Amino acid sequence: MRIAITHISEYRYDGPAGSAVQALRLTPAPVKGQTLVSWKVEAPGIDSACSYTDGFGNLVHLVSPPADSTVVRIAATGVVETTDTGGVSGWTGEAVAAGAFLRSTPMTTADTAIEAMAEAVRSDDRLATLHALMDAVSEHVAYEPGSTHAQTTAAAAFDAKMGVCQDHAHIFIAASRFLRIPARYVTGYLLLEDGAEAPAHHAWAEAYVDDLGWVGFDAANCLCPTDRYVRLGAGLDAASAAPIRGVRRMTGEESLTVDVDVQAVGQGQSQSQSQSGGSQSQQ
Repeated sequence: MRIAITHISEYRYDGPAGSAVQALRLTPAPVKGQTLVSWKVEAPGIDSACSYTDGFGNLVHLVSPPADSTVVRIAATGVVETTDTGGVSGWTGEAVAAGAFLRSTPMTTADTAIEAMAEAVRSDDRLATLHALMDAVSEHVAYEPGSTHAQTTAAAAFDAKMGVCQDHAHIFIAASRFLRIPARYVTGYLLLEDGAEAPAHHAWAEAYVDDLGWVGFDAANCLCPTDRYVRLGAGLDAASAAPIRGVRRMTGEESLTVDVDVQAVGQGQSQSQSQSGGSQSQQ
């Protein structure tokens, strides 16, 4: 399947933007099941941007908009060809070893309730355990847009029994790491079925399985990623995998709008979403 994506982020300031640096993780990684047909990132300062691949395998561009900017527009557009691999990304070639993804973060720390859920699905078969864990998270946590925010922890969302895809991924990751299974947070895009109500800008988890490598688990939709998914980047949690992260030095207020459009090329199917919907990781 060929999927066309447009991802536009617009920052507005009530005065000059001042001194700012933004790290853009907006280029899909070349992993099993997806190939870039075309891709372009546009942003103030992109022509002179420093670029590198971070330890998690994400291509990063560092940009600095003009200090007198009052509007900063960042756009990523392109076409990705996908195949259904049953959720298997395989061995993705990042610098860090899989064991690095056993490290908990404040967003992905398991409390006693998450630990109890993880123990209930533990078995000698790692893949079976992970599928059972995905089912358990999906059953316990209802998908409820607006019920959480970007800083909501896995424990808080699990206790509330509701959240969005960021929360489902964080809970799955917290439980996996408690079971000593490396797991990581993945951002990306989802081409929706006709009539489905879900954000086009999406997030899920990957866990490491011997003999398979990294395997995706989308607890928000209770399935492993298919050819309708485009994998953008990965990290320890939503903050470390955020498509855009930055620091700025200024006074005044900042507002952000995000528009994401995902279409199956030539098939007349599309989904668009204003704001960042169920994936709250963009900053």
